[in-house]
Amino acid sequence: MKTVWDKMSDAKMKKVMRFAEDYKDFLNRGKTEREQVRESIKEAEKKGYKNLFETEHLKAGDKVYVNNRNKSLCLFVIGKKPLKEGMNILGAHIESPRLDIKQNPLYEESGIALLDTHYYGGIKKYQWVAQPLALHGVVCKKDGTVVDICIGEKDDDPVVGISDLLIHLAQEQMKKPGATVVEGEDLNITVGSLPLKGKKENPVKENVLALLKEKYDIEEDDFISAEIEVVPAGKARDYGLDRSMVFAYGQDDKICAYTSLMALLDSEDVPERTSCCILVDKEEVGSQGNTGMQSAFFENAIAEMLDRAGEYSELNVRRCLTNSRMLSSDVSAGFDPNYASVFESKNAAYLGKGIVFNKYTGARGKSGCNDANAEFIGKLRHVMDKNKIAFQTAELGRVDVGGGGTIAYILANLNMDVIDAGIAVQNMHACYEVSSKADLYEGYLAYKAFLKDMD
Repeated sequence: MKTVWDKMSDAKMKKVMRFAEDYKDFLNRGKTEREQVRESIKEAEKKGYKNLFETEHLKAGDKVYVNNRNKSLCLFVIGKKPLKEGMNILGAHIESPRLDIKQNPLYEESGIALLDTHYYGGIKKYQWVAQPLALHGVVCKKDGTVVDICIGEKDDDPVVGISDLLIHLAQEQMKKPGATVVEGEDLNITVGSLPLKGKKENPVKENVLALLKEKYDIEEDDFISAEIEVVPAGKARDYGLDRSMVFAYGQDDKICAYTSLMALLDSEDVPERTSCCILVDKEEVGSQGNTGMQSAFFENAIAEMLDRAGEYSELNVRRCLTNSRMLSSDVSAGFDPNYASVFESKNAAYLGKGIVFNKYTGARGKSGCNDANAEFIGKLRHVMDKNKIAFQTAELGRVDVGGGGTIAYILANLNMDVIDAGIAVQNMHACYEVSSKADLYEGYLAYKAFLKDMD
């Protein structure tokens, strides 16, 4: 099988490896959607981007961003053509499957302090036990103070985790189907076993609370207004003896978010059409909520930009959306030879063969999909070939076997041309996912080409 590696020059190989190092560093700094927004804004401001709401007027070449509640982000480079003529948009999601700490989580049982969780997104629950886990998030106190939490990532930090049943006592457990071998309500995080001296009732729980008070000045009631996420602890790593792949948590969909962001930030010339990168929350649970793609924040941002460009009208908002073109930057299921039976080999995505275009996703009879128009795909092929970008096409598994969705249909419902375009990933939704460094860089080049040349 021919791959991108086969025709790669030594010079390009160095660029691929350097880009992958920067990507791994970005993953380590941004495991949650809040951290992704924070780090993305830092990178954008280095390149001259300004907060749209601190900008009175817009002209061609201006670079602005809109931060939506620190959990979603839109970035724009204003083009030479009027906004009503449309934008070239890259859109990815920045949250990943995880465990969320409940609002009343902390309790003690048999000398062990634990935190209750509720899993977020589609996971195999059994993959999360007996793993080193970290706590990331924020605690918002009644006085308005926001406390950042990150425990388990520094070399000298403790980690937390979920216990698993020892094999010696697991005869009945091992008879259960995979979906129930670990139950959702049993995903309880072990956080301590040391009792607080002088406390007779729940002394281990009280000791944990004392530690949180000392380090973060938070009380038990503050969990009510907290968003604390449980994610795998540790850094992104090279994968394979040849270091050709990346092994890390959250590559669905941070690999597409990072390449989309870098494609926009690295664009040097003033574009003909306004360029846009959308980084959104909540995709893994349906894109609802005020930080998901189904909210009005993106349309509101366009209205604000049109106003600052002296072009605002409701009609121009609609024209801008209708005339826009978008790549829904989301990962595709990488072919796995260990599980070949669930793929249709002629229409599967392979690691090392470049960016993946999914004309449609959905399930069964294309239910819930965005099915991209052939005319749009034809233009896209021209852009890829013009820029010598390696690409492949795929479906998400065999018919009636797999299925899934992205944010593509939401933007398509606004009457713009949209197709899913992302990077193949193995182990999707597991604690650690695998991607090809060649595809990582090819995806970045593809997104740059789309922003520059899609008319």
